Amino acid sequence: MKKLFNNYINTFKGLSSEVWWLALITLINRAGTMVIPFLSLYLTEDLNFSFADVGWVMSAFGLGSVAGSWLGGKLTDKIGYYKVMVRSLLTTGVLFIGLQFLDTFTSFCLGIFVIMLVADMFRPAMFVALSAYSKPENKTRSVTLIRLAINLGFSAGPAVGGLIITTMSYGGLFWVDGITCILATLLLIKVLNPKKARTLDVVINDNPQSAYKDKAFWIFLASMTLFGIIFLQYFSTMPLYYKDVYMLTELQIGMLLGLNGFAIFILEMPLIKWLEHTKYTKPGLMIFGAILTGVSFLVLDITFWVGLLIIGMLLMTIGEMIAFPFSNAFAMQRAKKGNQGEYMALYTIAFSIAHIFGHNVGLHLVEKFGFNITWLIMGILGLVCVGLLYYLKQYLKSKNELYIK
Repeated sequence: MKKLFNNYINTFKGLSSEVWWLALITLINRAGTMVIPFLSLYLTEDLNFSFADVGWVMSAFGLGSVAGSWLGGKLTDKIGYYKVMVRSLLTTGVLFIGLQFLDTFTSFCLGIFVIMLVADMFRPAMFVALSAYSKPENKTRSVTLIRLAINLGFSAGPAVGGLIITTMSYGGLFWVDGITCILATLLLIKVLNPKKARTLDVVINDNPQSAYKDKAFWIFLASMTLFGIIFLQYFSTMPLYYKDVYMLTELQIGMLLGLNGFAIFILEMPLIKWLEHTKYTKPGLMIFGAILTGVSFLVLDITFWVGLLIIGMLLMTIGEMIAFPFSNAFAMQRAKKGNQGEYMALYTIAFSIAHIFGHNVGLHLVEKFGFNITWLIMGILGLVCVGLLYYLKQYLKSKNELYIK
């Protein structure tokens, strides 16, 4: 056990202190956005919005995310990642506190759009900062550490949020959300000020390539959007499947979803460190991750057995653990060819678009065709995603741009 523990700890070695600080700031920020999981409940119970109204609010949420990611990338290239991160975090904190005072449908749609516009400016800036604070050989593990922070934040946030609602009401939730964002800003200013923070991988391009003209990157973005749509089913349609078909309780559903976060926390960093020392390329590993994720849906159609739910969840989790870190590292590596903010903005926008369409597509397919056909369609979409990634791999090979590491 001691040897296992030491080997696990060793997988985190070599990462810069700036990456660790960025992970802590991300953890505080993600745990702080605890309003989001309770948004639909707040809108229907406290503001008496209809389900149709909530749908439009969530669309405004997604559109704000897309606009914010794009704007964050532009500003990162113009004024630098540090200024964008500070201004985004601080303004988000103030806006979260103010959101509780909006009680009409129109004002709330506008408010949530503006909040996501400002909040998601942080994401491309954070990725560019992560690239600057990481040695080239550590980038994938640095991304993995950030993912661990995000997963821990998402795990802790709803639990703390439920406690705050019980003791302080929804108003307290908005205040705590805002204050945590402001605290994360103060920490960011203290530890990652450009005068103190060390940059380990500075990229200066006198003649940067536009991401919009990078064919390989667009193939990659299309595959990641598809992957995002498939992946998100596990957090929208899949819980309904657990409840309606297998009659699982909320506790059992929570434990099954919790298996995902627990497996990521325990296994992802050792898995990534091991895969980094294999002969496989990043596109090749993304293909494997997409295959596992697509198969995780197809196994559910084999027979009616509750054990398949665990098998499906584990297949998806391993697929996610491989696809996300290496896709992120690929995007950061590709971004060196041009304006980094622009590249990372498009990468984050791919998943914002998946959020806009993924939930709706899955729910409409279930309503019209049922769960089994929906899982089959998701498996087919997974196959299309694999096809796009294979095409990307061959295209890069033909251009002598197939990065091994």
